[in-house]
This record gives sequence, structure tokens and C-alpha cells, in this order.
Amino acid sequence: MKRIVILGTGGTIAGQAASARQHVQYRAASIAVADLAAGTQMPSGLDIETEQVAQVDSKDMSVDIWRALATRAAHHLARPEVAGIVVTHGTDTMEETAWFLHRVLAPARPVVLTAAMRPATALAADGPQNLLDAVSVAALPEARGVLACVAGVVHAGRDLRKVHPYRMDAFDSGDAGPLGFVEDGRLRRLREWPDGEPFGLDAMLRADWPRVDIVMNTVGADGVLVDALCALGVRGIVAACTGNGTLSRSLEEALLRAQEAGVAVLRATRIGRGALVEAEGATSALPSAGALTPVQARVELMLRLLQQDMTD
Repeated sequence: MKRIVILGTGGTIAGQAASARQHVQYRAASIAVADLAAGTQMPSGLDIETEQVAQVDSKDMSVDIWRALATRAAHHLARPEVAGIVVTHGTDTMEETAWFLHRVLAPARPVVLTAAMRPATALAADGPQNLLDAVSVAALPEARGVLACVAGVVHAGRDLRKVHPYRMDAFDSGDAGPLGFVEDGRLRRLREWPDGEPFGLDAMLRADWPRVDIVMNTVGADGVLVDALCALGVRGIVAACTGNGTLSRSLEEALLRAQEAGVAVLRATRIGRGALVEAEGATSALPSAGALTPVQARVELMLRLLQQDMTD
């Protein structure tokens, strides 16, 4: 029998409300992952194993939980009998966790994140179907990489982004488009499985993660926040830019000062789709994050700084 390991971190999928009618007022991270799995009719021929890594609303996801999650995922991926891993997660920060796991693990076997937009007590809860679909994808012999499976859609973890605050189909894959659709337990795949080079766990396990913050370009944005962050000892700053990476003059000048002082800076677009495109032959003094969202870029910059610290 194929073994699938389900790692629980909490979230709405494990949430409870006082009434079955309540979809947005509930207490997240209330039900153990073992109980979620026991309440879902899993596909035949699978040996399901569960482990509770954390039990939090994902707005409270932390670096410590990321360390534990990546370490446990790597442990189970090293077991030859494990065909794949499913991670139950809250939707609010799943985009960041997916990018983190993609960069740290880039696994040859599937690690499938899943979630829910309605608590488990809802009259038409979406969690059981999402969990079932995620397990089905994790059991596919050809599957690999960090994936996300929500509302019948499979996304590559590197492309995942949340695009709606409460609809059940709250995620998309930006310009890349979905990897495929789960239809009656079978995957209709539209493009190739995600590839990546594993970042590795050594740097990630360091206790002293660098502080990286996000500042946004808006009407009237100046450099006050950048100067304040530098005074606090920030190691990196992601600029959530308007348009194709544009910044107000004063904010750009502050970021250039910060970069000159040794603070790592990345520009990302605050727009939900697309990537920063540089003019032909032009190079910006502030590096581009390409197609990464600002929150993905923040995770990426933290990892780069951790790697830099390992080599210094």
C-alpha cells in the first residue's frame, strides 16, 4: 500500500464555528489533523499517516513552524515507503509557505498543500473534498514538487497566490495558470510538474533569521519607513512597487541609500499578476524580483541572506 503522510498545521480547514451557517466567524485550528483525516473517506489502497506539526491560524504562521514543517517533510520524504506528503494549512499565508517549501525542498516526490475557506462545521464545508483531492494527487506515481490543491484546482507551489478573501476558489497561479484539475479523483494535467533546485535545510535551521520587511509605493510614499527600518537594523527590504516596478522619487532615493548602507533590496510589483519587465539594455540599481509577489520576494530574500550568512 502507498503511504501518504498528512502534516497538520491548523487553519480554517481545522476550524469550528458556533453554527453551521457561519462561514467567516469561527475559531481556526481547533480540530486535530488525525480527526480531519478520519472524517474523510480516503481513496482505497492508501495507508494514511498523520502528524500534528502545529495548530495555528495561518495569520500566526511563524519561522519556527516553517523550520519544523520543512524538517518533518524532509524526514518523511527520506522514507522509501512514503509516496507523498499532504500539508493542511490556513489560506492566509499559504502562498508564503508554498514558496518557502518549494525553495527549501524542491522535492522529487509530491508535497501537496491544501486548505479550506469554510470551517469544518459549515453546512457545505470544502475541507473534506480538498483534503481528499490533495491525497489523491500526492498518491500519483508521477507527481513531484511542491503543489497546492484547493477547490479542485492544482497549482504549482511556486506560482500560488490568494486572490479572494472568502470565495472557495480563492487561489490562482497568476500568468502561469493552473497545473491541472482534479476531476472525480483523477488529475487532468495541463502542464509539467514544477522543477527546482533544493535550497537545503542547513541555512534554514539557523535560529537567527534576518529581518526583512515590505514597504509599498503609494501616492505620497516617502522614505520615512525605509529610514526607520534601517535604524532598527533591518537586513532586507522588499519594495511593493506600482506598475512595472515604479517607485516615487523619495522612496527610491531612500531605498538606494539603504542598499548603499548594506541592506539587501528587491523590487516586486504590488499588482496581482504579471512580472517586472526591464527595458531592453537597461538595468535598475534596485534588483528585480521578477514574477514573485511581494510576500514571496520577502521569503526569497530571507533565504538568500541566510545562505549568505552561511558562507561569510
